[in-house]
Amino acid sequence: MSFAKLLIKGQIEVVTGLHIGGTSGYSAIGTVDSPVVRDTISGNPIIPGSSLKGKMRFLLQRTFGASKSHNDDDEQVLRLFGSSGDKNNKITPSRLKFRDCFLNKDSIERFKESYTRLTEVKTENTIDRLKAISNPRQIERVSREAVFDFELIYDVLNENEVDEDFKNISTAIKLLENDYLGGHGTRGSGKIKFNNFEVINVFGDAPQVKLEV
Repeated sequence: MSFAKLLIKGQIEVVTGLHIGGTSGYSAIGTVDSPVVRDTISGNPIIPGSSLKGKMRFLLQRTFGASKSHNDDDEQVLRLFGSSGDKNNKITPSRLKFRDCFLNKDSIERFKESYTRLTEVKTENTIDRLKAISNPRQIERVSREAVFDFELIYDVLNENEVDEDFKNISTAIKLLENDYLGGHGTRGSGKIKFNNFEVINVFGDAPQVKLEV
């Protein structure tokens, strides 16, 4: 079988407020302490592909056991997510190509029609227990029910490993749905849900495969 590519596409629904941090251009009084990352063209929040890749890799590797670094991950994890070189300086190319996720157009329209903001500001406190002094901070989060379009390219390099690779991709997605994305997950933020998956052959003669999630 020759080289081929499969497109995995779907949607990511924000179930609880999502915070993936960006940078603020200035620090004026009254501004949000920790804003979300945004698209420079539209100004809308995005989910960086790097955030998805890092968390899915971390969670999948947990199923195989702890590793000292990403280069020491299990072989099944390495072939999906790649490595920068092991002890023998062997570089493993990533079979998965993550795209940045942009807000779904219908989702943007629903927020406009309901006069609801795409982001919210959540105030949190840290407490100095010795001095009994609170230190409030403002965290910007993508509002729940926002929907992002999701795309992932899978390179078919070994037909005999496709089924196992897709099983591991499904596992990583299920683990992420039952964990959190971004920051402040132990305090309620970052629960997401994947919906409407499609697997499309976009190049070459790829085997037919389904994503069981």
